[in-house]
Amino acid sequence: MLETDKDRPAPAAIAALRARFACEPEIDRILTRKLEQRAGPGYLHRDLATLLAGSAALIREQVGDDFTISDARWLTGGASKLQMAFTLGWTPPGEPRRNSAMVLRMQPAESVVESSRRREYEVLAAMQGIVPVPPVYWVDDEARHLPYPAIIYGFVDGVTKPRDATSQASGMGTQLAAHWRDSLGPQFVSAIARVHRTDVARLPLPSYEKHAPGLDCIERTLNHWERVWEEDADEDVPLMRLACAWLRRHRPACARPALLHGDYRMGNFLFTEHDARITAILDWEMARIGDPHADLAWAMNPAYGLRAEDGKTWLVAGLVPEREFLARYQDESGVRVDPATLHYYRVLCGWVQGVIALGTAWRIAHNAKTHQDVLMAWIVGIGPKLLAELRALLAEG
Repeated sequence: MLETDKDRPAPAAIAALRARFACEPEIDRILTRKLEQRAGPGYLHRDLATLLAGSAALIREQVGDDFTISDARWLTGGASKLQMAFTLGWTPPGEPRRNSAMVLRMQPAESVVESSRRREYEVLAAMQGIVPVPPVYWVDDEARHLPYPAIIYGFVDGVTKPRDATSQASGMGTQLAAHWRDSLGPQFVSAIARVHRTDVARLPLPSYEKHAPGLDCIERTLNHWERVWEEDADEDVPLMRLACAWLRRHRPACARPALLHGDYRMGNFLFTEHDARITAILDWEMARIGDPHADLAWAMNPAYGLRAEDGKTWLVAGLVPEREFLARYQDESGVRVDPATLHYYRVLCGWVQGVIALGTAWRIAHNAKTHQDVLMAWIVGIGPKLLAELRALLAEG
């Protein structure tokens, strides 16, 4: 465990972390920025007028003065970012004048997942026409116009759960009736299969490292999350150390790196209730290039699934029986699922969730860095449950 004041990390401590854990350049940039700003003020609430003024400045820089903004309102949902909806009256290049529904997505002073708005902008642009995603327009990656880094993308109709469903926070534990599962489950599998079979070399993703087959992608992932653990955790947890050592010792080579969503599960897509059609895959902030087994393992995590009405059948993401999920995915992606590699990534998923819950959620709530203090405290509270699941996975070998 790093011996330093993590609430006020000295430049030498930051430099030591950067040297010890070699991350992708863009990941290194945003984690370094987080540490350099950590001793500064906590999250400062900004009203709609402030966000409207910042959004107008960003839009003006891109399209000039011929636009109007109206109907601004907060959007709820999510655990890490603030969102404001508004209507933009403007003339897109080469198109007639129109009113467009927009969303501003802005990070707080520190997020439960510290991520890059630049990468989020790039991946949304790259996924247009491959899977349903919102149209993306502008990014303020250095917070030149808004209080914190932000992007603006198009508003998409849809809900994250039907009105008659129950759920816990952030899409977890969503209980869907069978008719919803029958419609949404196949679309859920097909979308991630399309992402994974896309030739990543042809995607315009300049802020992403495009790894060659082998161990590079898993090395970068382990360095990223172990660095976050060192930056954020307040106390050492032997099981987390054991899991990290196990993950480094058992790294599987990746045969064909693909674009990963990184947080693919119930709650991170929209669908329309009248026709049960998925209209947008959201929350790409954890996207990276890596082994497709990682997305499967994340979707299959117990935190995001539940049992069907028979009390026996486990539903991946609350949508699809596990065996059907894997079979359909293999048919549609062309990726052969290796059980040992899938187990490895289930351990990785459990370890990363431990980093987020016991490290980052505690740190940013402690330092009042986010608008989601209450939710962060709840996430810290499920830490022991996550550790129990991680211990069970490690016991399987």
